[in-house]
Amino acid sequence: MSTNIPLFPLNTILVPGLVLPLHIFEPRYRLMVADLLEIPDPDQREFGIVAVRDGHDVTNEGIHALHAVGTSTIIREATLSEDGRYDIVTTGSRRFRIESLDLTSSLLRAEVEWLPEAETPDQRNPTDAIDLTALTSHAMQDFSAYRAAISGELDAHISMLEDLPTDPAVLSYLLTAAIILPTGERAELLEAENAQARLELIRTLLKRETDLISHFGALPAIELFSERVSLN
Repeated sequence: MSTNIPLFPLNTILVPGLVLPLHIFEPRYRLMVADLLEIPDPDQREFGIVAVRDGHDVTNEGIHALHAVGTSTIIREATLSEDGRYDIVTTGSRRFRIESLDLTSSLLRAEVEWLPEAETPDQRNPTDAIDLTALTSHAMQDFSAYRAAISGELDAHISMLEDLPTDPAVLSYLLTAAIILPTGERAELLEAENAQARLELIRTLLKRETDLISHFGALPAIELFSERVSLN
């Protein structure tokens, strides 16, 4: 069953659990925030964040300008300024797939299908838990090596493992947000069916990026952790 939600297109990928501060200045989004703040239950003050495909325009291309999967976000804090702008703090909540767009009003809305995290093997068969635990551990080590390569400390990555969550789903979303990647590849990670599939792809991408940095001594043009990465 689909749900109709307000949509806020951005040039970034939001993942479940990520804290995302936003400065709301366009009149249509001010009205959206004002309407959401009228909802008595804070957990229902929800709107969708979806990434715009590079070089595309939603007004002219509609749904084809957007990546297929986005993440809803819930307003946790809101400060209204004298000129009517809002500074809000939101938390990524649940993934959705866009089924259709409503372009008839100034505020974009979408019919969406919610995408709960699919079962990973350990949920279906406890004997497979060891495999997922090993995959999680390997992904942590790969990311630690990647961070060390970014900082130029290739021999100091072991100590970084203490900072990472061990829950496979939480780790998979944290790494999706943290690795410096093109929007399209980050969107592919968000669309992965479950934590196992996401972590397997993450390992491939981490090894590629670490090898490039190590061999060419070149860093991506974007600073690591340029977005706030804070998973609850």
